[in-house]
Order: sequence, then structure tokens, then C-alpha cells
Amino acid sequence: MSMKEPKRDGSAEVPLLETSGLSPAASLFHSLSDPTRLAILRHLSLGEHRVVDLTKHLGLAQSTVSKHLACLRDCSLVESRPQGRASMFSLTTRDELLELLAAAERLLALTGDAVELCPTYGAAARAGAES
Repeated sequence: MSMKEPKRDGSAEVPLLETSGLSPAASLFHSLSDPTRLAILRHLSLGEHRVVDLTKHLGLAQSTVSKHLACLRDCSLVESRPQGRASMFSLTTRDELLELLAAAERLLALTGDAVELCPTYGAAARAGAES
């Protein structure tokens, strides 16, 4: 699909070249595209957690949780501070992240979760990738 914008004088249309500035947004949404990372963010929205706490809550291996926390930290969505021999993880911008996730929930409700049927990103695509 090609988006076009009318020329200022109202004559012929010219293509919009808007993708160049969208790379940071695409990277942000990619960082949020994993269910495990979303679950980690949900737990961190309640307050600080250690990796060991998150592994217990999520039932995942420490290495898996650490890998996802590293991704979220690289995207500046979480930060950590040392506490003894452990690190305490927290959200960097809690209110804004919760607003974004709430907006996503509203959009999912409006679309009837149709994205789950998407052949590229939905359940069928994930099942095919796991095979």
C-alpha cells in the first residue's frame, strides 16, 4: 500500500517517505513483541524484583529471564541497581509504559483480538515456528 500526500498546490500526489523516522518505534514494538518480556514488564509494574523473584513468578529458567531483562535494559525500558549480591530490576518509565500497554489492550478489544489470527504473527505462525 502506497501512501500519498497532495502537493501543496493541490496538483498531483507525491509518495510519502515516512518510514525513515519510524525505525525507533519499530524497535520499541519489537522489544515488546515477546510474551515473556511482557510478563516481566507486568511483574515489574508492581515494583522492583530480583531475577530470582521473576524466575519463581514466571516459572522460567534464570538464563531465560536474564536474557529478556538484558533486552529490556538495552531498550531502556528497565534498569537495575545492586542490592547485596543481587540486582533489583525496575521500570524506567512506569506510567508511560502502562499507558502504552493499556492502549494496546483497548485496541485488542476493539479488533476482537483479530491479530491472533494474523498469518504472519498470530497463533498459527507461532505454532509453525515451533515445529
